[in-house]
Amino acid sequence: MTCMRKKMTNEYLEDLLNIIKSKKDNDPNLSYTAHLHKKGLNEILKKIGEEAAETIIAAKSDNDNELIHEIADLWFHCLVLLSKKNLCVVDVVDELRRREGISGIEEKKNRE
Repeated sequence: MTCMRKKMTNEYLEDLLNIIKSKKDNDPNLSYTAHLHKKGLNEILKKIGEEAAETIIAAKSDNDNELIHEIADLWFHCLVLLSKKNLCVVDVVDELRRREGISGIEEKKNRE
């Protein structure tokens, strides 16, 4: 199945990341994003770990909606991490493009 959308996915994710970045200094009692930033890197990483585990569990079920929900949570928390590290979606997209056409096995060898 090919997924087609009006707006490029990386544009949407970059827009969402900019919203996340804009909320960094908001009241952590009113903004979950600000709460995560205030708690710091370890809390963000903990949430990514939790969401990754929940994604794995959802992937083993027959409920595609649950899987989509968990991946959305995982991606959101990864965007919070990018925000914390002052990185952009394009940084990740550029890395994926760099790897295009390279075997995953070959790419991993090149990192060692």
